[in-house]
Amino acid sequence: MGLSAAQSLPLAENFAADAIRLKQDAKPVLVLFSQRGCTWCEEARRYLVPMSTAAESRDKALFRQIDIDSDAPLVDFDGSGSTHRAFARNRNIRLTPTVVLYAPDGSALGDAIVGMRLPDFYGQYLVNAIEAGRARLNKLPH
Repeated sequence: MGLSAAQSLPLAENFAADAIRLKQDAKPVLVLFSQRGCTWCEEARRYLVPMSTAAESRDKALFRQIDIDSDAPLVDFDGSGSTHRAFARNRNIRLTPTVVLYAPDGSALGDAIVGMRLPDFYGQYLVNAIEAGRARLNKLPH
């Protein structure tokens, strides 16, 4: 997958509503934790934005972004009100970019991908994480 100009992923607004779709489609939500001025976050988006729209990957996960330095409103997985900053803080996300895959109940589906870890392999790390997250999700009781 070639790199394109980094745009942005859809900002997380309502994980409770997203969870309904995720349960129906049996897929995880991939969250990019980002912040203003983070050049590595821009690099991460160069991989994630095309993945979020490409036919071979867009239906394997729901793609969202959380800005850890923003007080934008957010509905958490349990339906409670929160903000982007609080959501990240409550999950101990301090470094950006960080990518985490979540089940519809808000539980993490594996280890976070923190930083850009060898940019040559970053796309494959993401693909592997999505596939592993989907496999774990399919093993959970429905």
